[in-house]
Amino acid sequence: MRVGVAELPLHAGTVPRWLIDRMTGLARAVVELVVDEYGPRGLLERISDPVYFQALNNLIGMDWDSSGSTTVTTAVLKAVVNSMDIGVRVAGGKGKKSLETPAELEKHARELGLDPAPYVRTSYLVAKVDSAGIQAGYQLYHHAFFVAEDGTWAVVQQGMKPEAKVARRMHWFSERVVDPVNEPHSGISGVREPFALNTVAGEASSFRKLAVDLAQEGASRIEGYIRQAMAIASGYKPLAFYKPYENIDAKAVLERYSRLGMPRPERKGLDTARETGVKSYSELLSIRGIGPSTVRALALVAELVYETPPSWRDPLTHPVDPFKFAYAVGGKDEVPFPVDKKTYDELLSILGKLLERKIYSKWILRQLAMLTKDWSPPPEDKKPT
Repeated sequence: MRVGVAELPLHAGTVPRWLIDRMTGLARAVVELVVDEYGPRGLLERISDPVYFQALNNLIGMDWDSSGSTTVTTAVLKAVVNSMDIGVRVAGGKGKKSLETPAELEKHARELGLDPAPYVRTSYLVAKVDSAGIQAGYQLYHHAFFVAEDGTWAVVQQGMKPEAKVARRMHWFSERVVDPVNEPHSGISGVREPFALNTVAGEASSFRKLAVDLAQEGASRIEGYIRQAMAIASGYKPLAFYKPYENIDAKAVLERYSRLGMPRPERKGLDTARETGVKSYSELLSIRGIGPSTVRALALVAELVYETPPSWRDPLTHPVDPFKFAYAVGGKDEVPFPVDKKTYDELLSILGKLLERKIYSKWILRQLAMLTKDWSPPPEDKKPT
């Protein structure tokens, strides 16, 4: 593990009740201050920033470098935001709670005066992009959807790499998304992998067009193409062989795919794609039954048979390190120091008084922020937990 970078490893154990209660109080104060200053949209913009999110996690006293920094912080935010009248609601969460996202979005959207259907569709597509559209060995297990009364939305979701027991967090913000299958993220935090099957990279646009065309040909034809791709990887040169093929290390290509899981076209999903006549890659990913193995199958065929590869660039953007915020109250695992209840309660008391006098709070907090703006924590305090 690299010291100084939050790698989000899996931690055992739970957060004690006394700390959860204080986390909730501090998160409530932060949310109220942010909404008061920047509005509901400003809150979502910050939640969709990987560094801000990690800093908030550190501020409230969660482990500075654990996978729980996503699940616990999101759960606290969900409880706080949904209990406040600020024009924002949160759906979903970890494990089984992520499956409740559509039903919760139906309820929350109506409460905010919005049509729930687009948000339910978006939630599903966002999850599909980060589980099938991008593949780096992480299995999605956390999905939280934030929606504001003006229609703005944000998503914080996380995947776990089982063999390494390390997580990766993906952030989305509606104002950042021009095309949900073309460089859509506001940020991705975690550990950079040597490669990732990235079908939503900007440079993979030709692949996305070809994948839609291939899906129209049906499962049997795709299976035939897979056999042809395997033959090419074994040294076979098709009759249409020409010079560009000489630059392809087919065995190395197949090895990359096999490390993610062997490509296998899922018949039900491909049959649905053919019957419905999908016209875009986002439509293709949105079909139930088009999962990671089918995307790998389409990518392998595109790369070895049609010489139209996806991208293998890992889209990770933030090996996040807002460690200084862990000095506010300490950390659950005693890094940089144990959480002190007295200090935590004093902080909550001070913020409570500031919130009662909103006319002064903004100026005071800005002055306080200047005191630590240029301060960096001692490197030796950055101990992996």
